Amino acid sequence: MADTLEISIDANGIARIALARPEAGNAINDVMLAELTAALAGLGQNEGLRVLILTAQGERFCSGMDMTWLKRADVMDAPGNFDEALRLARLLQLLDRIPTPTIACVHGNAEGVGVGLVACCDMVVADRTTSFCLPETRMGVAPAIIAPYVVSRLGVGMARRYMLTGEAIKAERAAQAGLVHEVVDTPIQMRECVKDWVEALLKAAPHAVATAKRMITNVAYRPVDDALISDSAHRIAHLHTHPEAREGMAATLEQRPPHWFRSSDS
Repeated sequence: MADTLEISIDANGIARIALARPEAGNAINDVMLAELTAALAGLGQNEGLRVLILTAQGERFCSGMDMTWLKRADVMDAPGNFDEALRLARLLQLLDRIPTPTIACVHGNAEGVGVGLVACCDMVVADRTTSFCLPETRMGVAPAIIAPYVVSRLGVGMARRYMLTGEAIKAERAAQAGLVHEVVDTPIQMRECVKDWVEALLKAAPHAVATAKRMITNVAYRPVDDALISDSAHRIAHLHTHPEAREGMAATLEQRPPHWFRSSDS
């Protein structure tokens, strides 16, 4: 049983992880880092998993790294700080690369690594009052560990402004930049948004979804050259011989739902 997380998986393969340190603004400490890393590693091996939803208890989504972590980093030498940073980098990599579609439900504040968690998720819904902040430069450092994911979502221009200044990004501005997909006004609207996304994902073939997710990462920012064209052709050739493709075609011809179809209410 986790001390800093609440984890559940239902019969449809919908997993929920809630950050559960509300008294500390869900700041990530050593225990949460270890538990979240272990949870993501385990879920990533679960072939029955269809969707992962990341939420948080309390008034804040995640206020960054815990003060104990920051104080320890202040007295460590470079090798010690490297090891600590690598643990955090591996956590973000796990979340970014997990084959299952991920949804972040964000409210309150997301700061530092909290923004990194959001940027690693495939779909993001945020309360309109949410603010995002990258305060590292105001603390004398830079957001190096989260930068690959945040720059990818914000774009270089927006990243230059908000990473350099440490200004807060309001939810609507974050949506304009691409960090957030939907902005809502109430918890009910957030639940409805998540339900709609989950319903759509449960209609899609799991292997095809995982392949599409890997493909997006592989083709992003690559030139459309012979290597990319060949890679794309190999991917679709493989998919056409997969049992899911045959089932999808049979279901279409027979006018029935494919076997992977689920309802979030069932």
